[in-house]
Amino acid sequence: MRRLSLITSLLFVALFAAPASAELIWTPGQGWKIEGGALSGLVGSDARNALEMMNKARGSEENGSSWSALRGYKKVFKKYPNSIYAPEAYYRTGHLRLENRQYYKAFEAFQQIMTRYPNSDRFNEVLGEQFRIAQDLRDGKRNYHWGWIPSFRSKERSITYFEWVVANAPFSDYAPLALMTVAKTHQRLNNTPYAIDALDRLINNYPQSLLAADAYLQLAQTHASLVDGPAYDQESTLEAMTYFEDFMILFPESEGLAEAQGGLDEMKTVYAESKMILADYYLRHVKNYRGARVFYNEAITGFPNSEIAERARAKLEIVDAREAAAAPAEAAAKGSKSGQKPPRKKIFGIF
Repeated sequence: MRRLSLITSLLFVALFAAPASAELIWTPGQGWKIEGGALSGLVGSDARNALEMMNKARGSEENGSSWSALRGYKKVFKKYPNSIYAPEAYYRTGHLRLENRQYYKAFEAFQQIMTRYPNSDRFNEVLGEQFRIAQDLRDGKRNYHWGWIPSFRSKERSITYFEWVVANAPFSDYAPLALMTVAKTHQRLNNTPYAIDALDRLINNYPQSLLAADAYLQLAQTHASLVDGPAYDQESTLEAMTYFEDFMILFPESEGLAEAQGGLDEMKTVYAESKMILADYYLRHVKNYRGARVFYNEAITGFPNSEIAERARAKLEIVDAREAAAAPAEAAAKGSKSGQKPPRKKIFGIF
């Protein structure tokens, strides 16, 4: 009994005190070998069978029989998912799928490593592979079914894969780059609201990123692209102005400063013109001089040193003149409405 207890204790120590740097090493002629002092996670016949399957699959891979190798690796990660061999089998599967231009299945194999084995030593390497797959699909590469039937190009699929990269490693250097690529891809597909969402997440979640400046400028320009003109709703105009101004304040040394200033001036022009349209309506059609004065002043405030501001100031003089001319008539109208009769003239006579 004491001997059995001692063996159990030794197994416990071996399982939980194994170095985290353990890895599988492939050597031609010798096969797979575990280095770093870890165990395979299997015992007895299972350990021998898993190792034999891995060696056979890698042998097929080395001989150019990729389909045979894929079948072998599949048996390993299906039958022994908790062994040290499983993540390596998924990794080899992902690379074989890439060689056959099966980008979708390659990404799925790599995703199994990210989901099931997040502590794998290959985590960063696999993340890079996923990013490259997404990039290849965005650049127009076709996925091949069964390795020989090409599918349609799919930028939408590349967006999904970039989002997976962000979800897998939100604090990695790949995350802000993936979001920027997502935004640009959405813009190419005319999915403007989704592009705005991606850029907004980039500047809010990664304000210290080197891409933050470009994200602010692109966000401003994207909102500006939604502006239909001064006669329409100005929500997008105001959003664009805000982001142009934020960019200029936060990144005063940026090369895009002149571009941002030009965009800001354009948006200010549209906004000020929208106020002029409202003011002119109140002046000409409603004869509401107080309302017209408010909107002309807003036009001046919106873009003070501009030709629009000069026109607004000239219109304010017209408003003052018309309001002064209309004052006696308005006073008389108010008096008649109140029911007061004008005073009777006194008549003097001689008796």
